[in-house]
Amino acid sequence: MAARKGRRRARETGEPMEAESCDPGSAGPTQVYLPGRGPPLGEGEELVMDEEAYVLYHRAQTGAPCLSFDIVRDHLGNNRTELPLTLYLCAGTQAESAQSNRLMMLRMHNLHGTRPPPSDGSDEEEEDEEDEEERKPQLELAMVPHYGGINRVRVSWLGEEPVAGVWSEKGQVEVFALRRLLQVVDDPQALAVFLRDEQAQVKPIFSFSGHMSEGFALDWSPRVPGCLLTGDCLKNIHLWMPTDGGGSWHVDQRPFVGHTRSVEDLQWSPTEDTVFASCSADASIRIWDIRAAPGKACMLTTATAHDGDVNVISWSRREPFLLSGGDDGALKVWDLRQFKAGSPVATFKQHMAPVTSVEWHPQDSGVFAASGADNQITQWDLAVERDPEAGEAEADPELAALPQQLLFVHQGETDLKELHWHPQCPGVLLSTALSGFTVFRTISV
Repeated sequence: MAARKGRRRARETGEPMEAESCDPGSAGPTQVYLPGRGPPLGEGEELVMDEEAYVLYHRAQTGAPCLSFDIVRDHLGNNRTELPLTLYLCAGTQAESAQSNRLMMLRMHNLHGTRPPPSDGSDEEEEDEEDEEERKPQLELAMVPHYGGINRVRVSWLGEEPVAGVWSEKGQVEVFALRRLLQVVDDPQALAVFLRDEQAQVKPIFSFSGHMSEGFALDWSPRVPGCLLTGDCLKNIHLWMPTDGGGSWHVDQRPFVGHTRSVEDLQWSPTEDTVFASCSADASIRIWDIRAAPGKACMLTTATAHDGDVNVISWSRREPFLLSGGDDGALKVWDLRQFKAGSPVATFKQHMAPVTSVEWHPQDSGVFAASGADNQITQWDLAVERDPEAGEAEADPELAALPQQLLFVHQGETDLKELHWHPQCPGVLLSTALSGFTVFRTISV
């Protein structure tokens, strides 16, 4: 099956691969490489990319690595599948010195699909060389200085105004207006003027220092424009409500009380204006309702959701499901209609290190992706069931041992931190890691 090819992935240079011999005299067959399963690479073996497993694959670097980014919704249309693609991202750096950090707007464009294997013939080779120049991916970058590393970035639109919520390692949460940055990455002349004359003057339009600690958890409400939640490493969660006129917020100084350790992630309900979920290093997941006083707003709790820290959660836009990933490497699906029972409806164990990011597919209700500190990105589909007549189990017992819902394993990034599906380009997945950004679409999703 085509989806099975997606499980052959891994390579230090970032391209998913199959193992094959480097010995010219060897006639050994190409073998599937399964991270964490089966024998490691032997002497004389290397990992080579199976480009047929990808519809789209590009990489980009921006200097200092980015711990977090968000996709900026654009006006180029929804359900875009025609190539080449254009994408907009907002990201924040984690540089070696506080003064060297930047908040960035990236415009990636001319993103073509992977090429079919070249055929014989000198004429075609010459045409391919000419075509290669036209197919080169392009990147425009508008940066503004930011004192301190950026732990998390989340983008929202307040009417026609795009803004970014930014968690700083210095303990502040800031809101930046993004309109000017979006304008200049579309116009090379305007970008040159901006970088020369304007970037140093860009300041946040609002800032909150009441957390008394740095943090990572941050989420804009998908239902109430401008409504924001922020959570810190001292277990506190604060609610931000926009004030009349826009551009300013009232931050409730009374924190939501319940967690006993760092709040790692926050997710607003996609269907209820006042409900949100949180996860924590105390191993719990909690459901809250902001209509209650902050000290009494926790409505439901699963005290031991994971064996250790719960790092990330994602609330499905299409089903009453919450997805979580923890330090234990497990991925768990929680049915919120049965949350009181304290048991997930599904648990998957493919990652061999802490899970660093999870996200449901924006269109396909059963599909999600996850990244881990084991440098794997996995794609899953809850609806998949193994075909008992396929006979693959007899042919390859290692493949048969994989969870049947596992569609694809992408490897090769270094120190993966965060991933997002593009909400307007079905199946396109983006990730950030120490090795840079990756944009890809697999044959499986």
